Order: sequence, then C-alpha cells, then structure tokens
Amino acid sequence: MDVLRPTLININGRIYRKNVIKEHVYQEEDGDEFSYTGTDSAQCADEPCDMVSVEETEKGFRCAMDMPSVLYKYIIGKKGETRKRLETETKTSIAIPKPGVEGKIVITGQQRSAVTSAVTRIELLVESFRAKQPFTHFLSFALNHALIQEHVLKFKEDVLEHCSQDRGVDDSIFQNPAKLHLTVGTLTLLSDGEVDRARQLLLQCQDLIRDIAGGKPISLMVGGIEYMNDDPAMVDVLYAKVQPKDGSDRLQVIADRLVEHFVSAGMMAKQWDRVKLHATVMNTLFRKDSSAEDKGNAGRPNVKDRESFDARNILRMFGSYGFGEFDLNAVQISQRYSTDSSGFYMSAGSVTFS
Repeated sequence: MDVLRPTLININGRIYRKNVIKEHVYQEEDGDEFSYTGTDSAQCADEPCDMVSVEETEKGFRCAMDMPSVLYKYIIGKKGETRKRLETETKTSIAIPKPGVEGKIVITGQQRSAVTSAVTRIELLVESFRAKQPFTHFLSFALNHALIQEHVLKFKEDVLEHCSQDRGVDDSIFQNPAKLHLTVGTLTLLSDGEVDRARQLLLQCQDLIRDIAGGKPISLMVGGIEYMNDDPAMVDVLYAKVQPKDGSDRLQVIADRLVEHFVSAGMMAKQWDRVKLHATVMNTLFRKDSSAEDKGNAGRPNVKDRESFDARNILRMFGSYGFGEFDLNAVQISQRYSTDSSGFYMSAGSVTFS
C-alpha cells in the first residue's frame, strides 16, 4: 500500500485512513480467524475523530454503540483477550450484552479521547468481519409483472424444446418468473436496527427518485438476451435486457443515485462506476439451489466453482426474444431467501416513482 495514498474505510458515514501495522491473528473456538491490532489501525481522514458521540457523566465519559449481536464475538475475542487488550490500551471499560441479545455496547472511561479511541478501534475491528458476512437484503426493481412472467415461462418452454440437447441446458437452471428482478445493490443488515436504518435511507431518496422519474411510473421494455463472459459455449448466467421505452437513462440514473446515497452512508460497498442493471433468466446456481439469488453487484463466484452451459444455440435462436412491456413504479429493499404472497421477495421498505 502506498503510504501517501492509504486505503480509506467508510464506517457509518465516517471516513478512516487505514495505516500499515502489524496484526496479531487469533482463532476462535468455532474456527473463525480474526485479527487484532495492538495500536490504532486507522485514523479519521475527512472528519475529526471527535465526531463520535461521547457524553460526559459524573464519573467521566460514556459512549453507547449500536452493534449487531452476531459481531460481539469479534470484540470479545478468544477467552476475552481482545476486549481485555482494548480496555488496557485505551484505559476504558467495555460492557457487551450477552451473546444473542441485541443491545448497545457501552464504553466508559476517564478521558473523552480514550473513549473515542476505543470506539474507533471497535468499529474498525468489526468492519472486516462484517464485510465477510453474506448479504441479507438488496435494493431491487421488481420485474414480476404478470405479462413478463408469462413470457419468461414461454421462453423456458421454447428453449427446452429447441436446445435441451445442448450441454448443461435443462429445467433446473431457469429463474423462477415470480422472482424476476433487477438488483441495484446488496446490503448486509445484521439486526432490526440496521434494517430500520436502511429503510430510512431509502425514504430519504423519495423526492429525488420522483424528480428523476417525472412523478410517474417508468415504462420498460424487457427483451433480448445477453451474457457477460467471452465464450458463449461456456456460460453460467444469461440475462434479459431491460430499458425504458423512451430510450432515456432514467432508470440507470435512479439506480446510480441510490447506490451513491447508501455508499456515502456506509451501508453499501461500491462495486462499479455504474450499476450493471440486468435481469437473470438462467443461472447454473439454480441447479444446486433453486432459491439461490444472483449476487448482482456483490460480485460473481469464481468461474472455477461454477458449472457452465453451452448458450450458443440459445443466443442464436432467442437473442432478440421479447418478454414484454410494463410500467415500473417502485424500488424496494428485498429480503434475501424470502417469499411474499405474490411469490416475490418480502419487502423491508419501498418508495414509489409517482
């Protein structure tokens, strides 16, 4: 790492510089490895460290941190070693709720700077482990209009009728039409409080979204098939193209602005300069798990870990396949591995275009 251009870390909207230091690696009893740094592993970059909310009490200073219970073990460490080290080096006391109990981590100390230092270290300590957690929710545009679903089913029938002899093409790799969607960005929400925060962030975008959409639904065309790798004979995902009927980039702009808002709040990691909007219609992940969702902007699994199929005939015969048109009027926070009464994902919050 270039010491003049250190890595910047966004945690809850605060920006930190990550410095090069020596880390101590420990292993939990459940096999999880984690690292702890004996000195400050980062410094605030764009904001002063006293941006942390610390209150003065009769006995000194105190800060209560919201923290999902799944992350407690990384602060406690093996046999409590990490917490003890943090308390010793920052001259603070760190109270952590019992495992599985959602609550606040409370840091107390005689000096404001000591409490602030402990808060900063804890935030940085858990951030790397949060990044390793699978995503739980995603911002999405639902494409499960009845007409679109009907045409997706017809596409499946036509492909199986004409291309089922091609390598890897079978019934198991097709998307459930009721789940068809565009992924805007993925979210790792580890507590009800974090779900509420994501919902509030989305609501903050309501006026912006309506301004871009012109205060009305956006008419979309769904049609054409594409793939992202270089060899159509070795494909693991096929996507349907989606674009506004008027040829505008309004949907793309809404998606990009949503991601910018969530990234700036520290709730989402930016993967691309622009959101890659695409609707998965075939995916070899479905072969092993029919409930598996495309990771979208979270990144794709290593190709070596994926089974491929030969899509050359599908692309030749159905490359311009039309799935229909419909009016899109909302973006929502979808809960991964869930199903609502319509067959789509359960919603944790939504805003409309009109």
